[in-house]
Amino acid sequence: MDLQQVSSLDVEPGELPKTMAAWVIREERLGEPKDAFQIEEMEVPEPGAFEVIVRVMAAGVNYNNVWAALGKPVSVMKYGDHPEYGHHIGGSDASGVVWKVGPGVTRWKAGDEVVVHCNQASYEDPEVHGLDPMAAPSQRIWGYETTWGSFAQFTKVQAQQLLPKPHALTWEEAASYGLVYFTAYRMLLTRCGLQAGDRVLIWGAAGGLGVFATQLCKATGAHCVGVVSSTEKGELVKRLGAADFIDRSEFAGMMRRGGESPEEEKARFRTSREFSNRVKEILGDAPDIVFEHVGQATFPTSVYTVKPFGKVVICAGTTGFHLDFDVRYLWMKQKEIVGSHFANAYECMKANELIESGQIRPVIWRTMGFDGVAQAHQLMLENKHLGKISILVGAESEGLGRTADGPGAIHAEVGG
Repeated sequence: MDLQQVSSLDVEPGELPKTMAAWVIREERLGEPKDAFQIEEMEVPEPGAFEVIVRVMAAGVNYNNVWAALGKPVSVMKYGDHPEYGHHIGGSDASGVVWKVGPGVTRWKAGDEVVVHCNQASYEDPEVHGLDPMAAPSQRIWGYETTWGSFAQFTKVQAQQLLPKPHALTWEEAASYGLVYFTAYRMLLTRCGLQAGDRVLIWGAAGGLGVFATQLCKATGAHCVGVVSSTEKGELVKRLGAADFIDRSEFAGMMRRGGESPEEEKARFRTSREFSNRVKEILGDAPDIVFEHVGQATFPTSVYTVKPFGKVVICAGTTGFHLDFDVRYLWMKQKEIVGSHFANAYECMKANELIESGQIRPVIWRTMGFDGVAQAHQLMLENKHLGKISILVGAESEGLGRTADGPGAIHAEVGG
């Protein structure tokens, strides 16, 4: 297929073409992204009840589809709706144009400009109507646990996934933030009740999650310190609102590898205590909240560092899922460990309003063409990327889609 023509269509909103270009993963070629992702001509799906077909203008790249390509730690091909279709089109962030709506959709119409959040759940699950869609047994992440993601000319979503596209953002900027930002919003605002005056420690403050956690602290009136991997990233974090930063290389000995000898564990704990004291110096006291997503390497330090009755909120384990820590610092100081996973539609809406108002800004590193999907994920696998990557799909070039003046995104090299 001619990938230079993905921005061209011969149909108007309301009418779907028969086929589309899509980057597809199939079970027989699971492996490194450069091999697993291949361009195919696919049939365009029709919208069902309460579903919408969106023409993708730009898509955001996340690590979840590195996992999808590898088939590790769990192959996506075995669950979600993949067995029904036999393939996987990844992509859990998108900006685009509503192209066709299914029966029952009344809030959106063809031509509306939108961003897509990635939580799906069945309308029939009672948890959706009285508890939280994130508790529904049908809950799954679109573009990872579902087939029709954003690395294609068209994607199929539930109508409740749509949010108005922020007017001051370009297509690529609007596609860059949803998964990580909405996750950070739920972690801090909903799960921890972040409020003015709170003290917060943010691991990986210059990473995809951390840049939004930092900005949310500033917008709320909380005080935060960010852990980063370089002075340059630290200066960005301060620009985003952190009181200061800590270069993690200064405290490398605090990182938990697992299987330490008693002597090694004593040395590790001494460094963690030094780190904790540094956090207190910056914030004026121990943190009320520790923003966790690193997992095995940092979790013992997080539990030790957070203040009595404080909360360690965690949404991932990028260095390992199996956590080993001294639980005495948890029960004797009555601390809490809080799990968090993405966000519901209401949280996504409220978070998106802060983007529209300019109080929170996306942070983006690079925009690539549609032919760069496999390369972008390979860069992630090899840790050669320096921040969030967007992919142009329907947008002909960077800089398009902005319909109002505003600050737009911050373009910077970030990550950790």
